[in-house]
This record gives sequence, C-alpha cells and structure tokens, in this order.
Amino acid sequence: MAVSGARARVDWACDAERTRGRLVNEPEMPPRSPFRRDCDRIIHSTAFRRLKQKTQVFVFNEGDHYRTRLTHTLEVVQVARSIARALGLDEDLAEALALAHDLGHPPFAHAGERALDACMAGQGGFDHNAQSLRVVTRIERRYAAFDGLNLSWETLEGIAKHNGPLTDRAGNGIGRYRDGLPHAIRAHTALQDLELWSHASAEAQVAAISDDIAYDVHDLDDGLRARMFTLDDIAGLPLVGEALGEVRARYAALDVPRTVNEVLRRVITCLIEDVVEESGRIAQEAGVACADDVRALGRPVIAFSDGMRQKEKALKGFLFPRMYRHERVNRIMTDAQQVLRDLFAHFIARPQDMPASWHDDLEGLGEARLARRVCDYIAGMTDRYALDQHARFFDLTPDLR
Repeated sequence: MAVSGARARVDWACDAERTRGRLVNEPEMPPRSPFRRDCDRIIHSTAFRRLKQKTQVFVFNEGDHYRTRLTHTLEVVQVARSIARALGLDEDLAEALALAHDLGHPPFAHAGERALDACMAGQGGFDHNAQSLRVVTRIERRYAAFDGLNLSWETLEGIAKHNGPLTDRAGNGIGRYRDGLPHAIRAHTALQDLELWSHASAEAQVAAISDDIAYDVHDLDDGLRARMFTLDDIAGLPLVGEALGEVRARYAALDVPRTVNEVLRRVITCLIEDVVEESGRIAQEAGVACADDVRALGRPVIAFSDGMRQKEKALKGFLFPRMYRHERVNRIMTDAQQVLRDLFAHFIARPQDMPASWHDDLEGLGEARLARRVCDYIAGMTDRYALDQHARFFDLTPDLR
C-alpha cells in the first residue's frame, strides 16, 4: 500500500489493521489507526508533560538551551519517523515508541536511576525501561475503564524490548536480566504475553536506534555549548572529524555556532542514511517477508553497517569520559542522587507525606508494596519538584549547579 509522500509499505512493516489489539477491548476510531491513537494517548499523558523538566545530561537550572528528556524525545521522534518513512514501515508505531521510550526515567537522568535502583535493592530494583512500561500500563490514570493507557500490543512490546529480547525461549533472563526480570516487566507479562524471547518489530528497532542517533548528536552539541570540549578536540573523531573537515574546507570563515550546526546535521544525515541502507540489505538477504519474520530473525534487522557501527562506538567512547563522567556532571549528579535517597528514606518512614492518592490504600499491605509505591512516586517527579520536596522536609538542599 503506497502512502503519499512516503516509500511504499514493505511486507515486514507492522500493519495497524492486523494489530494484536489492546488488553482491554475498545472500539476503533477511524480515521485514526490504533498506532496513531497510541501516539495521541502518550502525548496527552501526565508522564509525557513531565519530561520537559527531567534531566538529559544537564539539570534544568544550568541553561535554557540544553536538552531535556522532552526535547530529546522529540528529536528521537523526528529521526524515527525519517527512518521509518524511508524503509516503508509504519511511521505512527515508530513515533509511539519514540514518544514512550523515556517515560519511566526518574529525575536527574541515569544518576537518579542508579539511586532508585539502590534504594529498591531486595525489592526488585529499578529499571527505567521497565518503568516506562509500568507508566503506560498502570500508573497513568486517565480512563474510567482501566488503569494505564491501554496501548496496542505492538507498542507495549516495543517499550518492553527497547534494548532487545529479555529472555530465552524458556523464559530465563538473558544479558542484563540474567539475574531476573524487573518487577514491572514481570507484573505486566503475568497479564499479557509480550514474547520477551523475541526481537521486537522493525518499528521498535527503529525507535531504539533513533534514540542512539539523537543523543549521540545532541550530546555533542550540548557538550560543545557547555565548553566541555572544543571543535578541535573532536576533529580526530571518525565521522565527526570528516564532517568538520568538509565544513571548514567549504566555509573557511564560518563562525563557531554555525560550524557546529553544519557539522552535526551532516553527522545525523550520515547515520540515518547508513541505517536505511544497511537495514534494507539485512532484510533482503535474510528473506524477511513479514513482521513475525523480524521478530524471529534472531538478530536486529535495523542496524548500522559494520563500518558505521565502529564510528558510532568511537563517538560514544569520546563522550563517556569527556561529558558523562566530566567532573562537573559527576559533582552535580552525586548531589542529585543524595536528594533521591533522602526522599526515599523519608517517604518510607512517613508515607503520609505523599499526596493522599499515593498513600491512602497502603495500610497493612506490606513493606514491598510501600517501597514500590514510594519508588513510583519519586520516579514520576521532575527535577524541580524533587528539589522542592527535599527542601520541604530537609534543612539543607544542594544547589545543583
């Protein structure tokens, strides 16, 4: 089926008309497809709005032009739709998965995740991908007939398997989950089989690789803006250095801000074009003929070429010590982790200090239930709200700058 302005749909795309449906049956609402409705439900969710004040790398008070979880998410959406369109996949499903992929992130980025995981040791831990699933299946409460957003099976599958399969065919955890699946995954899959042993749809894989592309490029941009490194520092990187050389050769007198923009748009274009070409080659050579073939292939169908994978790995290798582990970032995130640990301990001791809707049904339900409720409450906070709550209950709250 051809789509106006897009490549003809490929056989291995997910077909919205053949969706496996929703956990709670609902009548369809033409002309919106089930996957378009999923996008709309995510965009209108409370968790999505909160992304505007959740840290990507820099906390909200460090400047207006650094990425937040919301702007990062929108950039992932743009990349995902571009790739999905070029490959003839379902753009709405790719968008839904891009929109939802970070809904479970707590305040203060991965530092906040590590803090909550430590707080929940012995209670199933904390995993932001699993928490995204929990948000859309349980925590959001907008509808009379069900908790969560009641998204399509294909969207839930893609959220759960954002990083690939979680188990083997026997149900044993693999990779980072070899010691057990996160609580949210176990709780939901007891109600609905998401086939955790298989790869997700091509659209879900597009959302995942778009996440990598978006943060690779915008973290370079933010790192340059924060003066953690300079253009000359990245001139030796593969792909980035090549783009920089091209820009400098063509625009010798260009100012630094425009040079950065010219370099980064070339980098993101190269990454997207490589994914499109390599993914088409993989699908053709593997004889992928339907969406279930994608799931059963045993390896991703959406991927970088070997050469581009090495270049992208080198970029991550540069950013890790020069940005993510920069002294300035480490100092701020160490303080941020203490904020969340303090809040967790306080609400465990005094759950009545949470809003009534978060504590009024906890009496007599046990330590594990209380810990998970406190974790859910804190994970949903924005950076600003977490600091405000800390200042409410503690005499000294760090200034995260």
